[in-house]
Amino acid sequence: MKPTLYQRVGLLQNWPDAGLRRGDVATVVDFAAHPAGGEEGCVLEVFNAIGESLRVVTVPISLVTPLTAEDIPAVRRPVVA
Repeated sequence: MKPTLYQRVGLLQNWPDAGLRRGDVATVVDFAAHPAGGEEGCVLEVFNAIGESLRVVTVPISLVTPLTAEDIPAVRRPVVA
């Protein structure tokens, strides 16, 4: 199911280029057409646990899923290179 604008979503797999892991929560802030006609992108804003914006990334829309009442958020520390 395609998420809606400003909906909170969970990441379905690791996205190492952005330092994100499966299960991380983000907010959908836009959608982006693929420049070569591929899969539509989902522009996500990622926040820390106290609501500060960490980054904005674009991932394929198939890598996110809307959150449900059955989901449990978790806390992790980012890996610092």
